Order: sequence, then C-alpha cells, then structure tokens
Amino acid sequence: METQFLIPIAFFAMVYGIVFLFVRKKERLALIAKGTDPTVFETVPKPPTSLKWGLLLVGFGIGILLGKILTLCTSLDEEPAIFSMICLFGGFGLIIYHILLRRFEVKKNDKIKPE
Repeated sequence: METQFLIPIAFFAMVYGIVFLFVRKKERLALIAKGTDPTVFETVPKPPTSLKWGLLLVGFGIGILLGKILTLCTSLDEEPAIFSMICLFGGFGLIIYHILLRRFEVKKNDKIKPE
C-alpha cells in the first residue's frame, strides 16, 4: 500500500515516452522527406567513464597512503596531510585520464583519415 504513489509517476512516464517516440518519428520522417543526410541520426560515442573513475579512486588511495606516511615521517597534522594528498593525487589521476583520452582520440582520427 505504500507504493501507490508510483502509479501516477509510472503513468506520466509512459505518456511522456509515447509522445517522445511519436515526435521523434515525425522529425525523422520530415528530415528524410527533405533529403537530409542521414548522418544527423548518428550518435557520438562517449568516452569510457569507468577509466576516469578508476584513475580517480586509485589517486585517492595513493593520496590516503602517502598522507599517512607524510603524517608519520613529519610533524604535520593528520587531517591536512591526508586531505592534501587525496586532492593532489586525485587530480593527477584525472590529468592522466585526460592525456589518455586525447591519445585515444588522436589514434581514432588517424585511422579515419584517408591517405
């Protein structure tokens, strides 16, 4: 009985989905009737987000480890040392992701270009 609020939400989601599909179909038929290039319908593949999250979390782990080592070897407090290392190595992980993504895009574009 507690899930009765889901019925109106599901109903409106179903109506929205049906309307969206009909409008999309009409738009596509109109573009085809005009003779437009069908590449308009192609979607651009998204970069892998699992690589980004993996590198970010590895950076966090290394940051925690090095922050703890920094705390033990120096006279720094634990909180600032660990927090700064987490931010530093998390940022390094995202920079590495950005560099790898650029290399993958360059390799993909080299394969596409005709010689």
